[in-house]
Amino acid sequence: MEAFDYAKPKTLSEALQLAEEANGDALLLAGGTDVIVQLREGRKSCKLLIDIKAIDEVNEISCNGEGLTLGSAVPAYLIKSNKDICAGYPGLIDAIALIGGTQIQGRASVGGNICNSSPAADTTPALIAHRATCVIAGPNGTREVAAQDFCVSPGKNVLQKGEILLSIKVPPQPANGGAHYLRFIPRNEMDIAVVGVGACIELDKSGKNFVSGRFAVGAVAPTPLFVPEAGEALAGQPVNDETIEKVCAATKAAAKPITDMRGSAAQRIHLTGVLTKRAINKALERARQ
Repeated sequence: MEAFDYAKPKTLSEALQLAEEANGDALLLAGGTDVIVQLREGRKSCKLLIDIKAIDEVNEISCNGEGLTLGSAVPAYLIKSNKDICAGYPGLIDAIALIGGTQIQGRASVGGNICNSSPAADTTPALIAHRATCVIAGPNGTREVAAQDFCVSPGKNVLQKGEILLSIKVPPQPANGGAHYLRFIPRNEMDIAVVGVGACIELDKSGKNFVSGRFAVGAVAPTPLFVPEAGEALAGQPVNDETIEKVCAATKAAAKPITDMRGSAAQRIHLTGVLTKRAINKALERARQ
């Protein structure tokens, strides 16, 4: 590991100033479960590591009628232990619960997970399906970016020099809505997704017809994929096997995976359809509850 300076600012303005002065040669630490490993292995380098965990704005966590706000440094275990979030956003909890083991959950954050920008990240497809928005602070003020537009390539995202991800906002879920995230992995735990699928659906009052849906797929492209065609195939259609198969066909068509040591491209495309169907069925179960 190369030598670097370490700073732990107490305010957002101090953190932004440090980031600006570093002129692009700083890394941010929200949980550190990815960046510390990357620094140790030489996959990343920096002159300054800025630990943002002491800043109030990135530790905000709230869940009410206006939606959900997660500060970028809020650790996974705090989110999982929040009864309101578990009740209102079970599809997001599905993904957050998969971030490492118990020790990792004590440090890792959803903000850090999306900023790591792995194509196989678990929380990103779930955030996309939930219509999440990323709130970014920088030298010129704040801006918002939809979760589906945040990652631009493997390990890269829209954050510019001197910018910090402040929080992630998720709108309220519809009364007749349901969501689910699941993945396929070779091992039973603490593995990287071969494919991951996030689904959010809304039913009409009868529960017999879909009103709308959003679907996102991970580990099948250079970035987690939002698949609007899948939602279009579902909107206004009856809840039946034919409709669900059309949605599965849409997510499979959008998948453009590679073959690597964890799975072949053909396997990943097949799994995309299988997991989409399972995600819809679980989301249906939750919506009808």
